[in-house]
Amino acid sequence: MDLDLRKLRYFVAVADRLHFGRAADYLHIAQPVLSRQIRALEHDLGTPLLIRDSHGVELTDAGRQLLTDAGPLLASADAVRRRVTEAALGSQRLMVGFRAGITATAAVREFAIRHPDVIVDVQRIESDDQAAMLLDGRIDVGYVRLPIDETGLRVTPLYTEPRVAVLPAGHRFAGKAQITEADLAGEPLLWHPDTSTQPTKRPHPNAGYLVRGVDETLEHVAAGRGISFLARSAAVFYSHPVVSYVPVTDLAPDQVCLAVAASRTSPLVNDFLAAAHATAEITAECGNDEMWQLASGAAAQHG
Repeated sequence: MDLDLRKLRYFVAVADRLHFGRAADYLHIAQPVLSRQIRALEHDLGTPLLIRDSHGVELTDAGRQLLTDAGPLLASADAVRRRVTEAALGSQRLMVGFRAGITATAAVREFAIRHPDVIVDVQRIESDDQAAMLLDGRIDVGYVRLPIDETGLRVTPLYTEPRVAVLPAGHRFAGKAQITEADLAGEPLLWHPDTSTQPTKRPHPNAGYLVRGVDETLEHVAAGRGISFLARSAAVFYSHPVVSYVPVTDLAPDQVCLAVAASRTSPLVNDFLAAAHATAEITAECGNDEMWQLASGAAAQHG
């Protein structure tokens, strides 16, 4: 029995909202039709997925597992549809995603030597988008930073780079040549809610703000709401008049990786991955000492 993707999309809509009426409105179908489709999916799989009672809708253990697996599966189907459409138009195109501070230029040039007829587009991605954009086909290859949810992905390390502390210009350590983790212990930290992803193991209270991307981080730090950490290359590419970047000598380095959807099999993608690995040293040098000195000097002048 093949899994019906339409029924699976209906299930995800209900599971995300835990409400048949709201899910039916979102899908633009009648609620009785949605209920029949969910019952049909449960029949196909031979197990209840949802518990319906007067208190609302809950997921069974099987339903929770299906919801976990459904995301990558539906994203892969969307990616296939997108690639087929592009192929039908007769175009060869590769979309490369990259995180702040990472440049794909060297790999794109290397790739173009072998594939001058392929159009390579680039798109900046944020931490909360990087996995989703790979899975649903919006990007074919990603220069990503850890942590990333590796479900449905192939992730290979490329290089590491130092991190710096991001401090407001009036901070007692702003403008220092370098500091240690211990110097910043106890400072409110602007970071992902999952503390296990923090590069420092020193105690830091959560600053209480959810930030998305470098720009938001810099604005919160500038406002004195906490400190943060960035890969040094991101600091090179992003300046702020009232933010100071200070190297932290014993902070865990940032890991840059290449990622593709596990279901993605393509000679073009493989050739780009090879080009990216071949040019990894050049890419890493975008945050080298000379560039860092120029960036940190400009920041000091602003401060």
